[in-house]
Amino acid sequence: MAERSTAAVDVADNSGDAPSPHGKASSAAEPDRATADGVAEDQDTPEMSTQDKPGEKRGTESAIVAPELHSGHKLARRYRLEECVTRLDGFSSWRAVDEKLRRAVGVHLLPADHARARSVLAAARSSALLGDPRFVQVLDAVEENDLVYVVHEWLPDATELTTLLAAGPLEPHDAYQLVSQVSQAMAAAHREGLAHLRLTPSAVLRTSTGQYRIRGLAVNAALRGITSERPQLTDTEAIGALLYASLTQRWPYESDAYGLSGLPKGIGLIAPDQVRAGVHRGLSELAMRALANDGATASRQEPPCTTPDELAKAVAAMPRIRPPEPTFTPRPEYPRTNYQQGTYGRPQGRPAAPQAVVPVPPPPLQSRTGKALKWGVAALLIAALGLGSWQLADTLLDRRGKSDDTQTQTDPKSNQGSKPIAPKPLTIKDAVEFYPDGSPQAAGDVAKTYDGDSQSFWRTRWFADGPEFAPSIKKGVGIVYDLGTEANVSGSSIALRYPGDHTTITLYAANELSTSGDVGSMKKIATTTTKGSAASLKAEKPVKTRYVLLWMTAMPLAGQDDYSGPGHKQAITDVKFTG
Repeated sequence: MAERSTAAVDVADNSGDAPSPHGKASSAAEPDRATADGVAEDQDTPEMSTQDKPGEKRGTESAIVAPELHSGHKLARRYRLEECVTRLDGFSSWRAVDEKLRRAVGVHLLPADHARARSVLAAARSSALLGDPRFVQVLDAVEENDLVYVVHEWLPDATELTTLLAAGPLEPHDAYQLVSQVSQAMAAAHREGLAHLRLTPSAVLRTSTGQYRIRGLAVNAALRGITSERPQLTDTEAIGALLYASLTQRWPYESDAYGLSGLPKGIGLIAPDQVRAGVHRGLSELAMRALANDGATASRQEPPCTTPDELAKAVAAMPRIRPPEPTFTPRPEYPRTNYQQGTYGRPQGRPAAPQAVVPVPPPPLQSRTGKALKWGVAALLIAALGLGSWQLADTLLDRRGKSDDTQTQTDPKSNQGSKPIAPKPLTIKDAVEFYPDGSPQAAGDVAKTYDGDSQSFWRTRWFADGPEFAPSIKKGVGIVYDLGTEANVSGSSIALRYPGDHTTITLYAANELSTSGDVGSMKKIATTTTKGSAASLKAEKPVKTRYVLLWMTAMPLAGQDDYSGPGHKQAITDVKFTG
């Protein structure tokens, strides 16, 4: 099959539409058609997919004409269609604007009587319930006026993997982050019973913070009627193909796809480190373990990975690949300028005329009588100063003695009000996690924040966007503490696990020990933003309360560890309140 045009791939990417995710391109050599909108149309239709993955089934219904809509059309009096990016197999995909929230969104449209309409709605609603920020979120799934439409996030600042690979293979650290984040995300999706089945380079996006996000979970496959008897195996092999392409800038099959050249015909699947020099050996082996499911014989001793969870564990068992050291450009040397007094280096119209040197006459000779008079006056001044200093010292000492006698006779209790009162530590009796949106972080670990053990902690999940929470994802995370009785709360010291960009924490006087409530109605005690591993909060005026809400609305960007993936996250190891 001839290499696909870049325009066709780019257009299809917005809806996740591209050739088979397993590298089995269509055998037809028919060129891409142009639609009435001037948008290249992808040819991955059920009739043409003659070489799909074994166990993967495509719908065989006849083609249905996509709804005739135009730019400016509104759905639900809210979503204004802007640009059609794909028109294929009875459905169309659009870039649109949510006029209510004033943000760009993506929309998939198909007739309500389409054979796949029910499955698309079911897939979209199941994907929306997952709520994992590693996936592009489904915002709405509606059947209205003989139309079925699915609204999803649109990330204009994210870059598709297809675009990244067009510039060359990824660095080992970037490829490591790709396979780590994508395998962990898909493992979480499969635990909830969701599969992708269309995990292509156009379905993977990298944000400006280096986080990878996956779009089209379950929905892209439902739009095309794709099913699989072994969905975990299908997605695992797709991740292996993404890693292979990231290391070699080649598609791991004989057919060209996604703007990448395939492998030479007749040699079969060879390891990435045999395709391109300098490939990381561990990542090369990992790609082969994921792709060995296609019948290729890996020359490695490790067993193949057949599920995303097995692949994620294999990535975690690898030695950590560090990012490349940043290169610093030396600052240019600025030209030195000899500044002249009065001119400051500015060029002058004509040189100044030399000034004549006027001789200074020597001082007149002083007589012996004048010298003696000067020395006499100086001696008298020194004697006067000495006598005056002694008298001044006696006066000050006398006044100090009287002041000391007066203080000795006064009541010592009268000075207690001038001494600063040291903060009094407050005891924490109980605590619960505060999650008014119904999505807790680690509700069973809140007691670890005040157990006196600096090694134990309560942690949040990691979020791809940040550092401030996006209101559409989460308004904040926090814990409500019970002090046992009402007390004047004047401050708090909080030990944090992840230092970084900044962590924003606010203390509120809560009404009860509850997992939900209205933060806006609570009285603020203190707030702070810190870049280190500890936060210190001090109230301008103590607030009397029994329950204190620790509310965190921004978290630093931290790397992957044994507890969670890389992203914006935070963990609290120790909390102390003072009154």
